[in-house]
Amino acid sequence: MLSTFGVVFPIFALILTGYLSRRLGALGPDASRELNRFVVFLALPALLFDIMAHASWAAVYQPGFIAVFGFSCTAAFAVTVALRLRAGRPLADASIDGLNAAYGNTGYIGIPLCLVALGPASQTGAVIATIFTACVLFGGAIILVEIGLQAEKRIWPLALKVARSLARNPLVIAPALGSLVAASGFAIPDHAEIFFKLLGGAASPCALVALGLFFAGKSAPKKRDDGAVGLLIVLKLVGQPALAWLLARYVFALSPIAARTAVLMAALPTGTGAFMLAEYYRREADVTSAVILFSTIASLLTISAYLAFGG
Repeated sequence: MLSTFGVVFPIFALILTGYLSRRLGALGPDASRELNRFVVFLALPALLFDIMAHASWAAVYQPGFIAVFGFSCTAAFAVTVALRLRAGRPLADASIDGLNAAYGNTGYIGIPLCLVALGPASQTGAVIATIFTACVLFGGAIILVEIGLQAEKRIWPLALKVARSLARNPLVIAPALGSLVAASGFAIPDHAEIFFKLLGGAASPCALVALGLFFAGKSAPKKRDDGAVGLLIVLKLVGQPALAWLLARYVFALSPIAARTAVLMAALPTGTGAFMLAEYYRREADVTSAVILFSTIASLLTISAYLAFGG
């Protein structure tokens, strides 16, 4: 357990570094936003492009892995939305809560964590999980939120709006371009390869520090549904990875590395994308920020336990 804790600890140490940097005044109030913009628009796209550009179609096309991770995410989202609707929450709020229970921090924590804990063989699966989370899950949540907010419920205009948004998303464009490069057989020149390696290498540490800055900048909420916070954290850290483990082991019989990658990506804490959506729509922002903070802290123990004892 201690050795596993040592593997996971550097990831959370970088988050703590960002938190303390803001609390001690070393970085200003805009540091989190600007560092996040650097990661989202430059560093992380470079990393995703580089990974996909060197991945073969045979490696990327993993229907079993996609089914395990995709179904576990979708199930966590759907169950949460159903429970919150039954509790009397509007569809828009229930959809945000569904994202809290299903939207893992795949890009910021998942990719570097898989690399450290499972090695390079896990990176293709980590990217597949990131693409599914950023495109399918996030896009589906936006559609439901928009439906909940608009009385006319015009599906096709909403779908077109989501498609346009995703088409401008660098986290979607970069891996798509990388896939085209891989399919074409084009060899990236050495000087360009160095550029992508250097820029992509900054993604993980900068993103984790930015996450700590985000936590430090949040003020205490005036009111919050702590019962909902607890439910969402349990669904995210326990329910989703447990379902992924069952599917990987007993239904789709994934290889050991693919199974461990799928479960680890499913076990990640809630990502900041959920808060971005909550704040944009002014729905469930207090609940979402609490879920992100406390699920990240709790995942230090749950992820360590899985890496130590999980099969």
